[in-house]
Amino acid sequence: MTTTPAKIDWQSLPAAKSGQFRIGGDLTINRLGYGSMRLTGKGIWGPPKDRNEAIRVLRRAVEFGINFIDTADSYGPAVSEEIIAEALYPFPAGLVIATKAGFDRPGPDKWVENGQPEHLRAACEGSLKRLRLDRIELFQLHRIDPKVPADDQLGALQNLQSEGKINHIGLSEVSVKQIEHARTIVPIVSVQNRYSVVDRAADDVVEYCERAGLGFIPWFPLAAGDVSKKSNELERVAAKLKITPSQLALAWLLQRSPVMLPIPGTSRVEHLEENVAAAAVKLDEATLKGLAKLARSA
Repeated sequence: MTTTPAKIDWQSLPAAKSGQFRIGGDLTINRLGYGSMRLTGKGIWGPPKDRNEAIRVLRRAVEFGINFIDTADSYGPAVSEEIIAEALYPFPAGLVIATKAGFDRPGPDKWVENGQPEHLRAACEGSLKRLRLDRIELFQLHRIDPKVPADDQLGALQNLQSEGKINHIGLSEVSVKQIEHARTIVPIVSVQNRYSVVDRAADDVVEYCERAGLGFIPWFPLAAGDVSKKSNELERVAAKLKITPSQLALAWLLQRSPVMLPIPGTSRVEHLEENVAAAAVKLDEATLKGLAKLARSA
């Protein structure tokens, strides 16, 4: 017996208050997404301590209206993708699962770039199998491997796209120059760089993405839950607004740019609920200006 995927009115749910964005012109998502790296064991290695809670987090995320989930074959490795399928398959219409490839994982907390075309192809095919998909809607190059010509890596993704195994292509941890070069080879729809209210080294990339209409996916947006430890001012402003520092950090990201697609990750439902509540927080101009000063002092 085949289970019919659920039909969800994504824009009627809490995460929709974050606003919407169209990836590649055809994938409409609520801008506040979910990053699944933490659905693994210590060192992003092996299974999570509480698999049942991981499944609850994913299902609750969808109930909240999160329809953009970011993962990678290297998370676990393979573990995160397997849990996503276990929790959510058959996937409801409108749920976009983005995954990444470009790393080997020799052990906990160990990441080795691998942009060999055959590796990227094998990673894609493995992700398709684990996620039980015929096509990956957004497939991201986790890193541009300096040991392999960039054109070869991007060419491998282009071939997968032409074969219908992936729909759109994204990049991760790249400069404006690298994005510009990549776009001469394949269409790029998104960029995922490290970025947060206390870590704005990628400001130029955010601005480029906004001009080009590319989605910008900030990873580490809450500094693994320690964003308030990076700035006493952030904690003070959050207390004044009667929200948590994490909610302030997410609200700032959502107002930073209309192409911003934050993907805070957590392995606990209570933290997920806290993060989703940030979608409804609107910061006034005075607060935004104050946080701009924070960036210069960080």
